[in-house]
Amino acid sequence: MGFLEPIATVLGAAHLFLLIRQSLWAFPAGIAMVSLYGVIFLDARLYGQVGLQAVFCALLIYGWWYWLSHRSLADADEKAPVKILSARAFGLWLLAGTAGLAALGAVMARYTDGVLPFVDAGIASFSLVAQVLLARKYLQNWLVWIGVDVVAIGLYFSQGLYLTSGLYGLFLAMCVWGYVEWRRDMPAAEPAAP
Repeated sequence: MGFLEPIATVLGAAHLFLLIRQSLWAFPAGIAMVSLYGVIFLDARLYGQVGLQAVFCALLIYGWWYWLSHRSLADADEKAPVKILSARAFGLWLLAGTAGLAALGAVMARYTDGVLPFVDAGIASFSLVAQVLLARKYLQNWLVWIGVDVVAIGLYFSQGLYLTSGLYGLFLAMCVWGYVEWRRDMPAAEPAAP
């Protein structure tokens, strides 16, 4: 398994860089990354992360379609617009992430030999929230990812996944950059509905 982590790490950095640049190439890089991480996390007994990688794959396919379908047909180089959620809608997404953490954490604590099941569940649940928001190009996805990355760095380091922990440190910095870049690229508009 040791040879997969460096490959997944490089793909992960490329994926996030391409997302910040709003490139459609981010999606194939992301699909390859999550496929490898599914295997890596299975070996590390981080079951919430294994399931998350499968869902990420589906959400990456959806995001690829969404970004393609929301471009202007007249200008193939035009990007789907960045949107912002209202405070209420964002709060509801955070509430959904918290509910997912509680439910998945309880199931994993009871029925698996998973490591730190509530931490694992929190990363999984809030990653799903962030990925859905990212697929729909909501600016707040970066804020959720920042929180996820902070927690994930510690979890992965504690399990000896040092390259992955380092990658999430890089992700943390890149998410701050992504937030700034997308905010700059955002049209002046009212907050979008959930």
